[in-house]
Amino acid sequence: MNDPARGRYFAIVATRIAGAAGAVLGVVLLARAPTIGPKLLGVAIVLSAMAMMAIVPRSLARKWRTPPE
Repeated sequence: MNDPARGRYFAIVATRIAGAAGAVLGVVLLARAPTIGPKLLGVAIVLSAMAMMAIVPRSLARKWRTPPE
């Protein structure tokens, strides 16, 4: 019942959800910011969240890949 693949799948999905939540937070900050400083912070958060969504799940999957026999 305790399959490690299931936990790894949920870890990959959780990183994707966290990245999407970070991107939404950055967009909200970008839209509501009155000055340039918070707007730049919002852009940085969005870009880092997008990078996280693209890089981290792929690297986790590569790390946990079954070795060839």
